[in-house]
Amino acid sequence: MSDASSLLRLQEVDLQLMRLRKTLSAMPQQEKLRAISMAKKKLASQLMQIVGQRKDAETEIADNEADHAKIVGLTAEVRAQVNERVQGYRQIQDLETQLTALAKRQEKLEYVRLEMEERYERLQKAERNARELGTRLIEEEKAQIDSYEKSTADLQAQVRVLEQERTALRNSLPANVVEDYDVAVKRFGGLAVESLSSNVPTTCRVKLQPAIFQKLQKGPRITECPYCHRMLVVLEVGA
Repeated sequence: MSDASSLLRLQEVDLQLMRLRKTLSAMPQQEKLRAISMAKKKLASQLMQIVGQRKDAETEIADNEADHAKIVGLTAEVRAQVNERVQGYRQIQDLETQLTALAKRQEKLEYVRLEMEERYERLQKAERNARELGTRLIEEEKAQIDSYEKSTADLQAQVRVLEQERTALRNSLPANVVEDYDVAVKRFGGLAVESLSSNVPTTCRVKLQPAIFQKLQKGPRITECPYCHRMLVVLEVGA
């Protein structure tokens, strides 16, 4: 196969691959997989926040327990002083005042502890629910991937065959031709190469002037269209 024919075939293969990949991307499973991916990212962010709040709640409860234990210890010490019976009346009054204050602090800590435990339970439940949802999303993702692979097996096989041919074609062409082709593909959205049908380029469809046509017939088989500047393949050299 000549370089000119290989270049035309390369564009044909690339256009076929574009159509196949567009079809594959539009499969209903792909839309569901994109939705699942977004849901997983959102869930991961939410779970991170929940876990952080749950850990903060654990720390708050531990601090509350430590403060409660400290108050209980102080209360025991003050009660011991009251029971010694060697204190004066004023000292006993002061100790009773301390006991009352300690009792109020202990009561407040126990009340706050109930609120903390309720919040901690809510966070634990939210974390469990989030992790269960994450598991369901993973299972659904796997099911959609399996369904996609089964329903697109023929299309995927065509893509693999075309990709192998594409690699072979690119390797067979001169490096400068491949480089020009890649630039033109980006510039023209895939329609990078055209050929002559009589004296009319197949893509831009602008009829060549006789002098230009004769010059192209005598020149290289791979050139540039003087009008649209795509790569132009001249198959009928010397005609």
